[in-house]
Amino acid sequence: MLKDLMNFKDFKARRVSSYDRTGGNRDCISIPARSTAVLANIKGIGVIRHIWFTISCEDKFYLRKLILRMYWDKEKNPSVEVPVGDFFGVGHSKVSAYQSLPLNMTTNEEEKRNRSAMNCYFPMPFSRNARIEIINGCEVAVGSFYYYIDYEEHQKVQNAAKFHAQWRRENPCKAVKFDKRIPEVKQSNLTGKENYIILEAEGKGHYVGCNLSIHNLSTSWWGEGDDMIFVDGEKWPPSLHGTGTEDYFCNAWGMQKRAYLFAGTSLFNKKHKHWEGKWTVYRFHIEEPIPFKRSIKVTIEHGHANNRADDYSSVAYWYQKEPHKKFPKILPVKERLPRKD
Repeated sequence: MLKDLMNFKDFKARRVSSYDRTGGNRDCISIPARSTAVLANIKGIGVIRHIWFTISCEDKFYLRKLILRMYWDKEKNPSVEVPVGDFFGVGHSKVSAYQSLPLNMTTNEEEKRNRSAMNCYFPMPFSRNARIEIINGCEVAVGSFYYYIDYEEHQKVQNAAKFHAQWRRENPCKAVKFDKRIPEVKQSNLTGKENYIILEAEGKGHYVGCNLSIHNLSTSWWGEGDDMIFVDGEKWPPSLHGTGTEDYFCNAWGMQKRAYLFAGTSLFNKKHKHWEGKWTVYRFHIEEPIPFKRSIKVTIEHGHANNRADDYSSVAYWYQKEPHKKFPKILPVKERLPRKD
């Protein structure tokens, strides 16, 4: 990134923001209850390079009730459809200070009030139009929604894959029942059929990562599920078969309270003794994206051989050629809410 700074730039820097058009200091918008706000509707050719949000809302679950949608080139179905908090890398409608290369959150004493500054640096190209919306699923108005959307304005059409992000949840995952006489180490999953699905996409593109939020409902360590990524319709065992949940998220011997550029823990349960409670972990394939020509299915076991029934939710991030496979209908507000601590 640094070596490119010396080169001249052949684009115009542009921004859409919530600044006060009257010249005053109320540099935010409000979003009435159960309504939609259009943050940006950009015409032309360009690349969104940075998005910053900070939000004040009296609803303590606003981070799950607000849905972020993005549409490229006047498509009918959104390419991004994710609860706001989960999109920026932390689940369970919580905020937590962490830093990765494409996403981060900052907090201080405001963490007690569930407020955060949120940043995204994923490049998002568009050839004709970019439309970004917030759907307020709260029963109260969002009092203050501040935002920057920084983008490049180009003259030529770019031959670039479009950015996508999708949220999923299984609450709880269905545990596979084994004969109690079979030791856990000998239980097997030789199909991947009951795995938690992070992403199913069709077309040509490349997968660049995910976050996974887990509410431990089964007690004890939750991290023995293998990741299995099936590319272009391949059968089990897939070409990309991992060795455990913490291993896929680039940790070992449990998850550490660390947030690195490409992988780590964005929400660490400070009160845990035996890995109970709520967690969010992330992994970005920035240096080793996973390409697909026809399809991809990104999955992970929930416990060894899917023997646990925890609450799983996730966001997958990927790029692909449009049109994309229509997303499953996002869960209604009540089914998006986190479980009680």
